Amino acid sequence: MTLGDPRGIGPEVAAKALTSMGRSRPLDAVRAIGPVELAGAFEPLCRFEAVGGERVDLTPGEAAGMAIERAVELAMEGQLGAIVTAPTHKPSLAAAGYPAGHTEMLAALAEVDTVGMLMCDEGAGDPRRVLLATTHLPLAEVPVRVTTGLLVSQTRLLGESLVSYWGIASPRIALCALNPHASDEGAFGSEEREVYAPAIRALERDRWRVTGPIPADTVFRRAFAGEFDAVVAPYHDVAMAAFKTVAFGRGVNVTLGLPFVRTSPDHGTAFDIAGLGLADSSSMLAALELAATLASRRVSSRVFAPQMAPGA
Repeated sequence: MTLGDPRGIGPEVAAKALTSMGRSRPLDAVRAIGPVELAGAFEPLCRFEAVGGERVDLTPGEAAGMAIERAVELAMEGQLGAIVTAPTHKPSLAAAGYPAGHTEMLAALAEVDTVGMLMCDEGAGDPRRVLLATTHLPLAEVPVRVTTGLLVSQTRLLGESLVSYWGIASPRIALCALNPHASDEGAFGSEEREVYAPAIRALERDRWRVTGPIPADTVFRRAFAGEFDAVVAPYHDVAMAAFKTVAFGRGVNVTLGLPFVRTSPDHGTAFDIAGLGLADSSSMLAALELAATLASRRVSSRVFAPQMAPGA
């Protein structure tokens, strides 16, 4: 576990989640990584590794960034099968010289070109899974970035994950349309005809069954009722508005395409309640449990399989 920005609720929800998990399973395989001043809170729970040695003058961005670097180093060496990341603060990371986004930083450190942001709620009832084809972009840039190639590569990354790590033999994947009413045959845009149609044709012979484009005002209801195993959404807010409405507090962010498992809770640093003991650790606990589950499924897969060190 990387403990994120030490000023936020990350350390608090991490400690609470570990305490809850420790009631049912040993935590000797868990390592918490963060600034030395957090050692006292985590050493009674699990192994703790301080970044920066005994330095207590690390900026929040340095502490968060160094923890991520160390976790990826250990994972790439085969010493870890999964990384669970507590929330970071993008401006603080950027001020410390790191990429502002967690996912972007992990991809750069792992030297991979294609990653995917999958939001999961694996709780009771039908699982809810939504992949964001584009992530943190200004809305004006979305139509340019949603290309046929992007839809194909993100759908295939999702399909491979559902087969390899969720054990779904023939995943049912829905493509969420970009325009209202999936453009109503061109009345509200041309992307469904010019971008989505060739993507669906390219995916026809794949192992997964792809349906779409389906309008955003119906696709999530259908998927969350069990008709589809996952949805590919074209941009951040159309996905997150639907997902967090039904799954906030239980949702987990899974990064696809890395050579190790990475999960995180579905919330941010919440500076306004940090230090008050009010933070809900449900999403962090779900992230921990899902990371443990995925890491234990030692299926040969380019999506998640750790690069094991020689002789490991």
